[in-house]
Amino acid sequence: MGVKDHKKHAPKSINVGVISVSSTRTEKTDESGSWIKKLAIKEGHNITFYQVIPDDIYKIAETTREAVFEQKVQALLLTGGTGISSKDVTIEAVRPLFEKELTAFGPVFSQLSFEEIDSAALLSRATAGIIGNAIVFCMPGSLKACKLACKALIFPELGHLVKHIMEG
Repeated sequence: MGVKDHKKHAPKSINVGVISVSSTRTEKTDESGSWIKKLAIKEGHNITFYQVIPDDIYKIAETTREAVFEQKVQALLLTGGTGISSKDVTIEAVRPLFEKELTAFGPVFSQLSFEEIDSAALLSRATAGIIGNAIVFCMPGSLKACKLACKALIFPELGHLVKHIMEG
């Protein structure tokens, strides 16, 4: 079956969770997480989980597990904490939970970022993988980066990715 056939048979509406990782933002000031939620709803998906949590490796891992295993999200989008400062620990919290990693997401996102922000794209450690029955994306916290990742990569393939996870 080709890509077009896979996409044709992919679920049109899935349960999406959003986690914003920030020690300074709140639900009221979370531009990136709010934008992701609005886009998901516009695309016909259900927001079934949303939290703003601090840059804490244990809280990030715990909240990710809660979203995937208790709230049963099919896709989880984390924004923030993917840079290179000592407080950026999203990748360290989430990557050990991956059963499989989508190794193309980070490099493709970096290439698209490079086209927009030149060599500053080196600072992103965006990644994606599968935890349980969910596809999980970790992307930078900036609104511009979230828009790029979501519009160019994540939402065009979301149903297709979930279809493959459901088949397994």
